[in-house]
Amino acid sequence: MATSPVNIGSSSIDVASIVTNLVANKRKAQDAKYAADSQANTTQISAVGNFSSSLTSLQSAIKALTDGTAFKTQKVSVGDSKALTATVDSTAQPNTYKIKVDQLATSQKIMSPAFEGSKAAIGTGNITIAIGDKSMSLDVASGANTLENVRDAINKAKDNPGVTASIVTGADGAHLVLTSVSTGAANAFTVTTSGGDGNLAQLDFDPATGTPQTAAQDAVFYVDDVKATSASNTATSAIDGVTLTLTGTTSADAPTTLVITNDPSAVTTGLNSLVTAYNSFIATYKQLTKYDQTNQQVGALIGDATVNSIKSQVATLLGSQFAGNSSGPRSLSDLGVAFQTDGTLKLDTNKLTKVMANNPKEAQNLLSGDNGIAPKLDKLIAGWTASNGILTQRTANLQNKAKDIKEAMDAFDVQMDDYSKRLTKQYSALDAMMTKLAGTSSYLQQQFDALTTSK
Repeated sequence: MATSPVNIGSSSIDVASIVTNLVANKRKAQDAKYAADSQANTTQISAVGNFSSSLTSLQSAIKALTDGTAFKTQKVSVGDSKALTATVDSTAQPNTYKIKVDQLATSQKIMSPAFEGSKAAIGTGNITIAIGDKSMSLDVASGANTLENVRDAINKAKDNPGVTASIVTGADGAHLVLTSVSTGAANAFTVTTSGGDGNLAQLDFDPATGTPQTAAQDAVFYVDDVKATSASNTATSAIDGVTLTLTGTTSADAPTTLVITNDPSAVTTGLNSLVTAYNSFIATYKQLTKYDQTNQQVGALIGDATVNSIKSQVATLLGSQFAGNSSGPRSLSDLGVAFQTDGTLKLDTNKLTKVMANNPKEAQNLLSGDNGIAPKLDKLIAGWTASNGILTQRTANLQNKAKDIKEAMDAFDVQMDDYSKRLTKQYSALDAMMTKLAGTSSYLQQQFDALTTSK
């Protein structure tokens, strides 16, 4: 009698799926919490960063008021722009000057006698060109002694004292033209030749005895009848804080005028910058602390005591009244900078113009004095945003919190990995045991079937 094949049986447990599902179920709530904590912390870091940035932008916007340069900006006008132009820096003081220009600074220029052409040999020997105690020496040898050779040797010489060479060709032939690079009498040069065939002597020149095409001379001018000279046509030391650029001469009986006045537009620009930056700061503050019930939107820093305190201090300072001359401005409002109903600022330039015309010193003291509004605001912002400031520390604490969350997530991953391994081991053992039991059950069933058949 044939015997049926033995079916040892097997377990039907899907260990991998069971373990995956159990681990996923166990970590689901904790993963969601970590994700929410991480996102909330990242949002906080970004929000504090935006708030700090709006403050530093405000600080930068008031720099011209903080350091007082807005009140030191001058504007200048010149009666005869053909004779000179002028620029001023912050040290220049309002004033009017009478300026007479007798002569402009020039560079020495000399021209050699005519030669047959630029490629014609002009002689051999040594050429020395000197300016003051600086000089260069060139040996001119046969075969390399054309006018072009000499020109190139002068221009390429490393010890050239400050002379350029060029060639001008006319109906009479080619001329070597030498010109001092710099203007002024001190930059006059001499040309001395020696040795060789003696033909280079045609290039000899001494400004003390010869007549150049253009003589080296200093500029000569008068400021309120005080004589001044300059080696160049740009004079920086005649008037404090003023740079004069001389471009022409004036007639002896008709000097030109230079007028320096305060430029109130710089203060207007400074206050406009303050208003714009403060309004941007307020917009950022409102966005970060808003509560929009309609759209269910909540600002990242809503109810934040630090942020609210900083905003309040800034607004209070800008709206404060300061002790001072009773006839002068005592607040930003007196200068035309007023708060609007929405908390922003607005500048009335007409009001500011009147104050600057009537009380410029008082306005300067209010805005830029030692206890002025701008220096005080700058000091506040510097304190909040410094390396040990409250906003910097706040950001550092949030960044540390981000690290703590990351470390906790990593530790949880390790914990879940161990849990997964433990489950895999347990369910694998169960699977093995059930496989064995299934095999035993199949064997017993076969034996039972065999006994039943044999009856």
